[in-house]
Parts: sequence; structure tokens; C-alpha cells
Amino acid sequence: MRLNNLHPGKGSNKPAKRKGRGIGSGLGKTCGRGHKGQKSRSGGFHKTGFEGGQMPLQRRLPKYGFRSRTAKFCEELRLDAFENSEFKTVDIEMLRKENLIRRATKKVKIIGSGEITKPIKFVGIKATKSATKQIEKSGGSLEE
Repeated sequence: MRLNNLHPGKGSNKPAKRKGRGIGSGLGKTCGRGHKGQKSRSGGFHKTGFEGGQMPLQRRLPKYGFRSRTAKFCEELRLDAFENSEFKTVDIEMLRKENLIRRATKKVKIIGSGEITKPIKFVGIKATKSATKQIEKSGGSLEE
């Protein structure tokens, strides 16, 4: 087989339709566009989703959902995550090393689920009211 022997498969290439070349071509006069109306004019088009002035579907449907951009940088930790740990002081960098939070995390908040009995000092970490009570009750502290 050589390049000069190659040709497309039989019936795969059809001749182009020559519009506006007389009544005998089958596509003369209106060239397959019909009579009058926006679609028959040159440049006659409308935007996607246009329904002839009727309220379009994308505007009839209610808005749905929201995804916070800051949520991927914030995490919550339960109090009982620190119960079996050997930590005396806890900060964000130490939590990253221990794989308790993701690397991208910038803000951490402790929620009051579970209990804590040992005194731990939390630095640069926020806590809910119930978590703060339990931390102070066990002899620990919160610093910001």
C-alpha cells in the first residue's frame, strides 16, 4: 500500500450541498430556510436557552446549594481526640505533624464532644463554649 493508492471508503464522502443554485437543485430560492421569520434571516439567532420571551427554564427553577470557599481551610476536632494523647501543648503545626488535620488547614476549632481529663494547653486554636468549660475544668488553657 502506498500513499497514492489511499482513498476514502465508498460512500463516506458526500458532495457538498450547493444552496441557492436554482430550483432544480432542490435547495434554490430560500435555500432550505423556509419563509420569513428570525431563522430565515442572515444573522438571525438567539441565545442558548431562549424560549421566545417565555421565562426560560434556568430562571424558572429555584437557586440551589452553596459551597463555602473558606471551608476547605477550616477543620473541627473533637475533645476526645486528645484524651489518649501524650500532648502537653497543642498548636496547628503539631496537629499537622500528627496527621490529625490536613496540610491546607489554617483554622482549627475544638468542639465539646466527648470528655477530657488531663490538662492540655491549646495555642492558636479556638473552641466552643462547652469545650472551653471542659478544658478549663481539667486544668488546661486556651491561648490565641
